[in-house]
Amino acid sequence: MKILQLCSKPPYPPVDGGTLAMNSITSGLLCEGHSVKVLSVESDKHKVNHHLITDEYLASTNFESVYIDLKIHYFSAFVAWLTGESYHIKRFQSPKFAEKLADILKNSTFDVVHVESIFLTPYLPVIRQHSDAKVILRAHNVEHLIWQRLAGCTNNALKRSYLKSLSLALKNYELSHINDYDGIVCITAKDMDYFRANGCKKPMSAIPFGIDYVDDIEYAQEEENSLFHIGSMDWQPNKEGVQWFLNDVWKLVNAELPQARLYLAGRKMPEKLLKSKYPNVSILGEIPDSMYFIASKKINIVPLLSGSGIRVKIIEAMSAGKVVISTSIGAEGINCTDGRDILIADTPQDFVNQIKHCLDDPDFCRTIGDNARSLIKEEYSTEKTTAELLNFYSSL
Repeated sequence: MKILQLCSKPPYPPVDGGTLAMNSITSGLLCEGHSVKVLSVESDKHKVNHHLITDEYLASTNFESVYIDLKIHYFSAFVAWLTGESYHIKRFQSPKFAEKLADILKNSTFDVVHVESIFLTPYLPVIRQHSDAKVILRAHNVEHLIWQRLAGCTNNALKRSYLKSLSLALKNYELSHINDYDGIVCITAKDMDYFRANGCKKPMSAIPFGIDYVDDIEYAQEEENSLFHIGSMDWQPNKEGVQWFLNDVWKLVNAELPQARLYLAGRKMPEKLLKSKYPNVSILGEIPDSMYFIASKKINIVPLLSGSGIRVKIIEAMSAGKVVISTSIGAEGINCTDGRDILIADTPQDFVNQIKHCLDDPDFCRTIGDNARSLIKEEYSTEKTTAELLNFYSSL
């Protein structure tokens, strides 16, 4: 097959959950012998790192990008709020991107146009005008639910009102356009059920994030009593969850388990956090090798209070045999079982109890990690998810 993959941010090199998920699809399709052309949005927030893109990637994907100004412009945001438009979507509308997309479609024929996220939906008319390809939406999340949950967790009344307005406008757009595609690939069955219950009549499939599993990976020396969180801190749910954990949970952990040490890593770490001082907490910011960092620590903390879709960083940590202690929201979409291959904690005391159990009982901790690794090998390999994606393509 010939596939055109449209990305809402540069998928290579993969540096966060979203780019890992997009690049997993690219690499999986290429490994199966299919042709993939990648066209991506570039912005000030997500720039193309040309010096990190390999010649092999460029040759295999014919990668191109178009810059779009995605910065918040308050007048445009105000106008969108007045008119009820989704400012999330409006920011992605670009004549230059539409022109480049039309040029590609005029000069090449594709079997599938694979659209990464609802934010690129405004370009559907361009695709329909210039191509007979099946157009597939890869729904990484139910996007409006993220903002709806963020609004519910916000104490500031004015901010909560504005976030509710944003989430409502995005919800109206998202649900009114899901039937514009020929098919939808959701990242979780829960998201698929939500779309179906809210009016989606098109073929759908739930296909999770795939990861390349390596049996003989050489792990770093694991630090005893170490906890870690890794995730892009320009994603609001991560920022919100980490701040809650530091403010409401860590003081309890530190009081009961003074030997425990927490490491926070991730791109776009807020300056306020980098300058903060919490006992037994190291705030590292962006790190050069995420898998080495994960391998060197013992327990993955995922304190998400909002979000949707699947947490790619949980999949990564589980693939490395790490114990993951997550909120119920953080673990959504992963076929895991509390007490077998993951540990669930939804309150500060839950986190304390789960961390204490792991640190006091190394055999229990090791068993959870081993079960997690087995789960990822069986259900979340790139080979398996690519086969499922190709079957869905073929069915259309």
